[in-house]
Amino acid sequence: MPDVIIPGPEGRLEGRYAPGEESNAPIALICHAHPLGGGNMENHTSVMMYDIFRKRGFATLRFNFRGVGRSQGSYDQGLGELSDAATVLDWVQAYNSNAPFSWVAGHSFGAWVGMQLLMRRPEVGGFISVAPPTNMYDFNFLAPCPASGIIIHGSDDKIVPYDDMERMMSKVRVQKGIVIEREEVPGAGHMFANHLEELEQRIEAYLDRRLPIVFEERKAVRPRR
Repeated sequence: MPDVIIPGPEGRLEGRYAPGEESNAPIALICHAHPLGGGNMENHTSVMMYDIFRKRGFATLRFNFRGVGRSQGSYDQGLGELSDAATVLDWVQAYNSNAPFSWVAGHSFGAWVGMQLLMRRPEVGGFISVAPPTNMYDFNFLAPCPASGIIIHGSDDKIVPYDDMERMMSKVRVQKGIVIEREEVPGAGHMFANHLEELEQRIEAYLDRRLPIVFEERKAVRPRR
């Protein structure tokens, strides 16, 4: 799990990178929660999602957005952070040119950034969004959503109520054949404290179902460089 420093739009970006087990391993990018709310790549949810993909043999990268940890720059209302995510995805793709697809996973603010990224990058074959902040940011950019994925939300989320997420995401248009699953974790709050194990189980179960399909769908796809 080597530390990496990636040249970013506003200076260096700090990350943790695990190479894939095979030369044609898929890629996973992990985006952390809000930088001004204590979000960083060492948050429990970020590390847990990183470990899930790493153990599955993905070339896996988690990183700090600008202004967090050793990453240079300052918070940029999401615009700069989206640029950061695109830059680090470019970086990991450069080392994994045979990857059949990429995957994005994010928590809260990181889920919002990740879902914007997948709209711009056709090589993204799926997403995991944990507690997306639908009452804070506009998700109408999903028009239509080009990749299937799952949204996992806590029933006791006081920051982003489950019903708010459900109302927003139930209206999202998707491309033909695309499905956005939504699951509720009873008793979990926005940070999933004391519910990380169940969150992990939900993610693992989804990947067990979905990944074989994505491998088949994307086996001929190569990342854009």
